Amino acid sequence: MAEIYINGQPCVVEDHVTVLDAARQLGLFLPTLCKMENRSAIGACRLCVVEIEGARTLQVACATPVRDGMEIFTQSRRVREARQMIVELLLSEHCGDCQTCERSGDCELQDIAREMGIREVRFEGERLPCEIDDSTPALIRDSGKCIKCRRCVTVCGDTQAVGALFPQGRGFDTRIGPAFSMDLDEVPCVQCGQCAAVCPVGAITERDHIDGVWEALQDEKKHVVVQTAPAIRAALGECFGYEAGTLVTGKMTSALRMLGFDGVFDTNFTADLTIMEEGTELLNRLKKALVDHAQVALPMFTSCSPGWIRFAEFFYPNFLPNLSTCKSPQQMFGAVAKTYYAKKMGIPAEDLTVVSVMPCTAKKFEAQRSEMNDSGVQDVDYVLTTRELAEMIQSAGIDFKSLKNGKMDAPMGLSSGAADIFANTGGVMEAAIRTAYELVTGRPLPMDNLHVQPVIGLEGIKEAALKIENPLPEWAFLDGVEMRVAVAHGLNNARKVMEAIKSGYKTYHFVEVMTCPGGCIGGGGQPRFTDDSVRLKRINAIYQEDEGKELRTSHNNPQVAQIYKEFLGEPLGERSHHLLHTHYMPAKCPSD
Repeated sequence: MAEIYINGQPCVVEDHVTVLDAARQLGLFLPTLCKMENRSAIGACRLCVVEIEGARTLQVACATPVRDGMEIFTQSRRVREARQMIVELLLSEHCGDCQTCERSGDCELQDIAREMGIREVRFEGERLPCEIDDSTPALIRDSGKCIKCRRCVTVCGDTQAVGALFPQGRGFDTRIGPAFSMDLDEVPCVQCGQCAAVCPVGAITERDHIDGVWEALQDEKKHVVVQTAPAIRAALGECFGYEAGTLVTGKMTSALRMLGFDGVFDTNFTADLTIMEEGTELLNRLKKALVDHAQVALPMFTSCSPGWIRFAEFFYPNFLPNLSTCKSPQQMFGAVAKTYYAKKMGIPAEDLTVVSVMPCTAKKFEAQRSEMNDSGVQDVDYVLTTRELAEMIQSAGIDFKSLKNGKMDAPMGLSSGAADIFANTGGVMEAAIRTAYELVTGRPLPMDNLHVQPVIGLEGIKEAALKIENPLPEWAFLDGVEMRVAVAHGLNNARKVMEAIKSGYKTYHFVEVMTCPGGCIGGGGQPRFTDDSVRLKRINAIYQEDEGKELRTSHNNPQVAQIYKEFLGEPLGERSHHLLHTHYMPAKCPSD
């Protein structure tokens, strides 16, 4: 332990913490634009400078460890003037027009400048040319707004292990972006949007689909339906002043109706459908391996997360046969809506517009993939992030907090609690285990505290094993088999799991991978700023949603049973295989 003094106030802290952490323990706010939770400090923005007794120069608090007896001053005149000058210099190079920037009101640089009382910028000088990179379906980069904080570099390289963004050049000429000033579509970018989620300004944003959705809603010839992912209901409220993790499912449904959608549905319905297809696929693979002794691609990997799919296509093409052939719930919904629902409503598929509300920017990329048109037209037309939906609600003048709770429409509005937990890391795995175990044994899955505890939480890689005993006769070959599963969230953790499997160090039957930290609740399109405390609140809210439902297993959803009876036939049947499954190919960049 070290005894230190911050602004004359004594404080005892562990001797390995930084001055920034020590100040926060005292409830002192030190501004920073580059520091990220659980990541090593790089001191790029210099905003957290403090004065330390005996030091000749100001020190960056995020990268300076405390020592016993240290005297620190966080608000001396020298410190305040230095911070103000740093912000003014950042603003002098920043090409943002706050009147039209979409991050206005949600911009950390703007907030810090306001808090420091900066009303004018004293410095005028040369600026680097602004370059717009709109080469990908999901993200747009504006180099003129970049303040070189390197957060995007950190999250892309460390958290996601993709490394699509780098600092290039030195000093004033430094640029942040893909190597050799290429566009994002020329490098292995998975379009997860974590860079946009951590960017403090408007240098990286999602591609806006709002105008297209408004145009469709105002087209009298179009029948426009919307589906909402499970993660949205635990995060949308944050855009309207609610505490993180507040469930706003009913208010969200009412708001969507007021926006003019002809049908308001739940992606959870097709999450239940996904479990039926994916669970059947896993059991079939196991049967081929254990009974027929055939060469089967195991472990099987989940395929719900489009950023993870793209990551596998770029970096692990040899494992593509291991991916489940199931489309994501978003794409399953689009395919079913433009066939089953369109037929029920008597609407030509080309006159039906499907809008998704997703926590993920990569869903925008997924929707326009060439594989996603098995309905005969593009299955999903537009994808809105949580932030975009909030913007639409606000621009329509809807008083969100005053709305009464609405209900989703039938026949694709009923879902199980297992579908809700798709939003959380470990959720897809738990939902699959609940159904697979009951189908194989005829008994409900035994769970501690209503959940499969080993796959819950924010640990980067989680493992579990489940021994199958006394299965039903048709599954006798599984008697005594210990099912080994793994869960990874964040692509750096996914890479660790892949390398462990590749080397033979680990063997599993089934692996869940989610692209974003915490799963979909921490997606690149969720309200900013997302740290672990926010992730945990959203995760707990999703579990509450699940636990509050009488129906908690996908195979017991009566509307899922109905769609199989009326339209799909059976899991992995001819029609479901055509509409709900796909295959992926190795990806190459134009620069390769």
